[in-house]
Amino acid sequence: MTHAAPVSPVDRAGLRQRIDKSLTEFLTGQRGWLTTVDDALVPVAEAIEAFVLGGGKRLRPAFAYWGYRGAGGVDSDQVVAALAALEFVQASALIHDDLMDRSDTRRGEPAVHRRFAARHRAARWGGDPDAFGDAAAILLGDLCLVWSDEVLHSAGLDPRTVARARPVFDEMRTEVTVGQYLDVLTQATGDTSLERAGKVARYKSAKYTVERPLLLGAALADAPAEVRAAYSAYGLPLGEAFQLRDDVLGVFGDPERTGKPAGDDLREGKRTYLVAAALEAVDAAGRELLLGGLGDPALTADGVARLRELITASGALERTERRIATLTESALAALATVDLDTEARQSLVDLAIAATRRAD
Repeated sequence: MTHAAPVSPVDRAGLRQRIDKSLTEFLTGQRGWLTTVDDALVPVAEAIEAFVLGGGKRLRPAFAYWGYRGAGGVDSDQVVAALAALEFVQASALIHDDLMDRSDTRRGEPAVHRRFAARHRAARWGGDPDAFGDAAAILLGDLCLVWSDEVLHSAGLDPRTVARARPVFDEMRTEVTVGQYLDVLTQATGDTSLERAGKVARYKSAKYTVERPLLLGAALADAPAEVRAAYSAYGLPLGEAFQLRDDVLGVFGDPERTGKPAGDDLREGKRTYLVAAALEAVDAAGRELLLGGLGDPALTADGVARLRELITASGALERTERRIATLTESALAALATVDLDTEARQSLVDLAIAATRRAD
């Protein structure tokens, strides 16, 4: 006897398809508006459509949706459409992140700044192609952030419901922006402390990946204080575990799965928990080797392999994996302290596992 594979929590209630449908309809409308301004904006519409619709795990809308349902919220297409706003926040953050990191690819495709630089070169326009690509990426990232507001407000929810959610949405976008600045600052100052690495992970990624989406869903459902508290106690450690998994994949991930070159985080000089733990454990020679390769854009595949070996031998990879497991256990324990809708609770448990055990 065979059994069907379990349905991913992102796909339950038709969620992924409904999110994608909302995104597609919104982007179709925006393309129509852009073309009334100038046909030269068609490549802008195409680039954002490719970025937003061409990939993404839809984890943030899933956390928000099941947070909403867990708090007693009634399913509706308007709620799903509103939660699609999170994908534009994500798109904005990634477009800007790739530019700041000088990344060549995202999900196996050229990063937005590379895409527009290539367009400039192909057309033989005047000026610096790379500067044009950088400017385009800044503006497209900004446009996605503007559109995240528009999606939230145009989804058809009651204005009082939107007003409840607004403070969470605003704080989330502020947190991810200042977290991104702290990441840039940390690379510039060379701060290698675990404390700094943890703070960057918390604000750049952890809070806006899990906790804030959950609290956004809770606000839409007008959840009581005890549910909101449980969501924070679940979301903060789980968000950190999610980021730690990202850090591991940034060094040890398979490019075929991650869509990024092997060891890209090392070339970009990321001061992650994984790197901080290695620097804390290695001797002077190991520290010199790691710091010598960290942030070197010309780091070869052999150089990446040597740093991987060093990090593994230092015990930092094992330490990071243990921390992921501990944080995930803490998150799941917090979820068990509050009364939630049964399907939503199981979906949040499954999301925790999906977020921390992924390979891409």
